Amino acid sequence: MDTLREGMRDVSISFDLLTHAENSCLIKFGNTMVICKATIEETVPPFLRKSGLGWVTAEYGMLPGSTNERMKRESKQVSQSGRTQEIQRLIGRSLRVAVDRVALGERQIIVDCDVIQADGGTRCASICGGWVALKLATNTLMKTGKIKFDPIVRHVAAISCGIVNGEPKLDLNYQEDSSAGTDANFVMDDKNELIEIQCSAEKEPFSKKEFEIMYSMASKGIKEIIDIQKSAINE
Repeated sequence: MDTLREGMRDVSISFDLLTHAENSCLIKFGNTMVICKATIEETVPPFLRKSGLGWVTAEYGMLPGSTNERMKRESKQVSQSGRTQEIQRLIGRSLRVAVDRVALGERQIIVDCDVIQADGGTRCASICGGWVALKLATNTLMKTGKIKFDPIVRHVAAISCGIVNGEPKLDLNYQEDSSAGTDANFVMDDKNELIEIQCSAEKEPFSKKEFEIMYSMASKGIKEIIDIQKSAINE
């Protein structure tokens, strides 16, 4: 397990968890655990047929045993919750930025993110682990000769921040998140460029200075997460 700077939970990425699932990993942010798996399909959605462009999308879910109270399986419900739809769209948007869709070719990669234990930051962990699974999938495509060039153009990672009891804090667990006055998620690449920011006042408005502190904390944390991603892929 790789230990990050003070104030951030331990982050680790491991493989060989699923016997029948290639291109998969288990990512842990403290007590939050997410299984991420990338599936390659030699088809694309109808709106992309004959375009020459590939597609990356994501599906996200919290399994029944992931929280203190049993989560209902959304597959048994009429539709997914708004939260689930919002999170999986965020994951999909974030991961598409990492890919040259021309180099990927007219095929689709679906990244499944299944939360097996939730303690805050599940969407950020899903993006970080989802990028690793996506990279494994593109490596598979290159090894099998289906593509000639690596379509991954950037690393992508995400981290949560917040203001808890008046103090900016990085990588909130569930208890911290539920009591935070401000809640934020930052998605960035390995060039320190922003991909998406979700930031809202839960109790009181936050200042520009507080936002800048959270941004600085997130930037440093994401750099370290990307180092962990690189190390995991190289291993």
